[in-house]
Amino acid sequence: MVFHVDVPDYDGRWIRLKWEDGAMLRVQMSGTEVLVAGNKEGLRSLANHLLNLSQEAVPAGTHVHLDENNSLEEGSAELIVQREA
Repeated sequence: MVFHVDVPDYDGRWIRLKWEDGAMLRVQMSGTEVLVAGNKEGLRSLANHLLNLSQEAVPAGTHVHLDENNSLEEGSAELIVQREA
């Protein structure tokens, strides 16, 4: 399977998150386990966010912060994904 992903260029200031229409994601914690679940649009969107953070120009410390008030399903735990060195 070949899948093409359009990752918005980093503008030197902000990363632009690109969500597919109908995306649904939820994050649940149980003890030391973290479950990230979603429909295909949600998982593809999350993959896009990860690729976005991996761009060469994105500096260490840049992060994506998602919660139920910002794109995750109601009742979801917060999810922070951060670029390291």
